[in-house]
Amino acid sequence: MGKVTLRNLAAHKIRLVLTAVAVILGVAFVAGTLIFTDSMNKRFDDLFSRVGKNVAVDVRAKKVVGGDDDGQAAQPVPASVLTALQGVDGVKNPQGNVSGYAAVVGRDGKIVGSGGEGPPQLGTNWNADGSFDLKAGRVPRGPAEVIIDAGTAKKGKLAVGDTVGVVSSGGARRMRLVGLIDTGNLMGASVTAFDTPTAQRLMLKPGYFSDIEMGSSGPSETQLRDRVAKVLPAGVEAVTGTKMRDENKSDVAQIMGFFRTFLLVFALISIFVGAFIIFNTFSMLVAQRTRELALLRAIGAARPQVTRAVIGEAVAVGFVGSTLGLAAGAGLAALLQGQMGDAGSGGLTFTATPVIWSYVVGIVVTVVSAYFPARRAAKIPPVAAMRDDVALPQRTLRIRVALGSLLALIGAGLIGAGLAGNGGNPAVPVGAGAFAVFIGVAMLAPVISVPVVKVLGWPFARLMGAPGRLARQNALRNPRRTAATAAALMIGLALITTVNVLGATMRASIDQQVDAQFGADYLVQAKGGDIAPDAAQRIKAAPGVESASAAYEGTAKIAGKRGTYMSGDVGVIAKAARLKIVSGGTAIGAAGLMVNESTAKDNGWHVGSTVPALFPDGKTEQLKVTGIFAKSDLIGSRLVSQQVYLRHTVRPSVDAVLVNAAKTDAATKTSIESALKAYPNLKVSDQSSLKKDARKQVDGFVTFLSILLAMSVIIAAVGVVNTLALSVIERTREIGLLRAIGISRRQLRRMIRIESIVIAVFGAVLGMGIGVAFGAALQNALKDDGLGVLAVPYGTLGVYLVVAAVIGVLAALWPAWRAGRMDVLKAISAE
Repeated sequence: MGKVTLRNLAAHKIRLVLTAVAVILGVAFVAGTLIFTDSMNKRFDDLFSRVGKNVAVDVRAKKVVGGDDDGQAAQPVPASVLTALQGVDGVKNPQGNVSGYAAVVGRDGKIVGSGGEGPPQLGTNWNADGSFDLKAGRVPRGPAEVIIDAGTAKKGKLAVGDTVGVVSSGGARRMRLVGLIDTGNLMGASVTAFDTPTAQRLMLKPGYFSDIEMGSSGPSETQLRDRVAKVLPAGVEAVTGTKMRDENKSDVAQIMGFFRTFLLVFALISIFVGAFIIFNTFSMLVAQRTRELALLRAIGAARPQVTRAVIGEAVAVGFVGSTLGLAAGAGLAALLQGQMGDAGSGGLTFTATPVIWSYVVGIVVTVVSAYFPARRAAKIPPVAAMRDDVALPQRTLRIRVALGSLLALIGAGLIGAGLAGNGGNPAVPVGAGAFAVFIGVAMLAPVISVPVVKVLGWPFARLMGAPGRLARQNALRNPRRTAATAAALMIGLALITTVNVLGATMRASIDQQVDAQFGADYLVQAKGGDIAPDAAQRIKAAPGVESASAAYEGTAKIAGKRGTYMSGDVGVIAKAARLKIVSGGTAIGAAGLMVNESTAKDNGWHVGSTVPALFPDGKTEQLKVTGIFAKSDLIGSRLVSQQVYLRHTVRPSVDAVLVNAAKTDAATKTSIESALKAYPNLKVSDQSSLKKDARKQVDGFVTFLSILLAMSVIIAAVGVVNTLALSVIERTREIGLLRAIGISRRQLRRMIRIESIVIAVFGAVLGMGIGVAFGAALQNALKDDGLGVLAVPYGTLGVYLVVAAVIGVLAALWPAWRAGRMDVLKAISAE
């Protein structure tokens, strides 16, 4: 039987290569994702092993509110702590760090590098014992000198001695470039460094540090930490260098873990689609070899031997597909790195994990997909070998319909429960529900296909004559095969349609929110860092501007619940956001708080309630509820008095500037942009540009997901090719008879193309119907989170329908060409 298996593989090369393509594409996605994330993790490990490698203890502000955005800038470390640390036994070279946002402006007036849309723009103070080395020039001295990393200098075509523009939280200025820093590989991030007093003035506050690092002259990290902790004031803590590095790595590991999971979801979708193709292909291969397998049973082969023979072929296909998929995955990982620019520079890292998972996934999926056809082949009775009309037994559809209906209902219930958010991780029930729905609809597809294919094939039967009628009958002849082929396309298009419906819904909802809730004439925001205080003053002085009010964003634990809040001139913010006041008013006072209706209801608050609030500086203040407003997607749930925000913040950080003008015309917008010419990190937006920017982000999100899901559609297209190619082989004698009674080669090719189009369009219609249903369910579940308008992109769906038809035409090219070249006499005599 082993020899039989090898001979079958050699005899059916084309069929098995087509099957292997589905395995290759699915495995390539898995392998590429694992290789890419392993490479990026290795890059970050190398980076963190260099940055802060000599730090034994780090002194920083306590995160009393919790969360990464608690912020060292909210409560920086006083310079007096550095003086106290110099007297602690065992402390070696303590140095204060200042960190924040700083970017270099190129000769074209734009920020060199990402401009706030890619790797970060890091600002810091220069320390001789820091993590970076000086590559050229000298260290900065005084407020007019700066050094930058060599990579940024190369991008901006800058050299030591040039005068460059520098933008930071403290404003924009011209400075002399006196040196270049060797940062190694910082994943594309730029570094701009000043002397310590300048860095404090521009990014923090004179007399303060973001944190203080030190080495050890003998004590262990824990011993030195305990000694240092004794001299620290309230609100400041000491942590070991190991803990600091582990926290940094942990933050990156969480991001990369999410990214890996995100990509693997799409890889699993591709494999899921591929499983349909493999199952369908092996079912057809076994059906075509029914007589051969029956003869094997007649001459003494046992059922297990026949099953093992078919499984052996599946293992071979899975092994070859996994090997090629692993190689393709390495190429995909390199492509992903290339798309990341400087952040992805460097070679790939290969570990055993992608290799093991590639072979496990490829072989297991192929074997499982081939198992049921193999079992059916083994059940062929030996006496069947003596008959000419031998065929695999077909089970009734009643059990299939009942089970498919049950799975679809269970899946719909799980999706509903997950979207309702009844505790736990909603992704688990939603994912399981979607999987169940797909399986259920795939099981129901043979029943659904009969009426749908009749309708889809009717125009061809009417307009294309005999080829059209034959194509329609061929698609109807074996509804299981038609359904299995269409199901693969259904899954990919269902998910792509869901994404597009969600994208259209997001665009429509954002437009509605901006129209209903944005009442200011212009909004100024930073693309990187925050807005310098002097920038807000320049906006006020711009011709045509009537008022410009700064808005701040802070973090606090209000009534024990951590969250963000907005602050500033509350009257201006309320007007700019068109807040609907339910009770109370906007006269918030020096210690006031405004909340939305749902927050007030959940906490039992009313106008006059007193609420405790813990701020990042470690101080608690009693806030009085002065107003309750209706739901606002732009503001959020809490507005806090500007005086409160300023009392608990060492360096106020302007999040946005709300601008009102005498006229909202191009001239006014141009005057504001001219006033901010020295700040290329700031963007001026009116209502239309806010909508446009939001649409651009949504379009990018939809395009990115659609590209990832396109892999499943490509695999499905391979499935259509498989089905048609094997169908042509199966119908060799029938095709010969059709040619003998007068059908031309051209008509024969047309018949196969029409059959392919009908199958592909059936899969598209089924998938888009499910996708619209999924999208509507998501919109309904997220209605209270800002998705208030359901929008179905009918034009896009129409394009997908045409694309499905084109896929059908392209998939039929080779099978139709092969059918047209058959020798009539040989085809008639084929068994």
